[in-house]
Amino acid sequence: MRRSTFRAVLVAAVIGLPMAASSASAQCSASGAPANCGQPGTVSMTAGRVVRLQMSAVSTPLTAPLPADFDAGFNATGGPTLTVSANASWTLSLRAVAATWTATNTSPGAPARANKPAGDLKWSKLSTGPFAALTTSDVTLVTGAATASSATTLYFQTLYSWTLDTPGNYSMAIVLTLTSP
Repeated sequence: MRRSTFRAVLVAAVIGLPMAASSASAQCSASGAPANCGQPGTVSMTAGRVVRLQMSAVSTPLTAPLPADFDAGFNATGGPTLTVSANASWTLSLRAVAATWTATNTSPGAPARANKPAGDLKWSKLSTGPFAALTTSDVTLVTGAATASSATTLYFQTLYSWTLDTPGNYSMAIVLTLTSP
């Protein structure tokens, strides 16, 4: 029984070979024992520019200000780590979506500052600065050559004024754009 099963599989394989070879655009034949037939071929592909941006966090809660922060005019917060992978040169830029923060009232009689400018959030690649004011125009954060992994951490300084920054919940959308020209 075992031998007949082997013969049936062998016959099916031998019968299937010419059918597979005849459907190809190139052919080769062989006879004798052992029979061997080889046909060279090629493969091709096009690799376009590929980039990937990974963020350690998509939202950064900024440090709530203390009296000393109002006295100093700012406080600092560590932001996300941004990791770029690219198979060609690349540029990572950032910008604010709007010219002002979104403000929500939290204290009756003391409305949140509706015109807090985007520039009241400063950014840097170093915790010690220098810091640059955020704008609504793309600003280059970092550039690089092809890489499997290039990490940059963002650091923020939020500016505060005793007379302008009233109680409230403040938020701002920022856009990080990774391009490979």
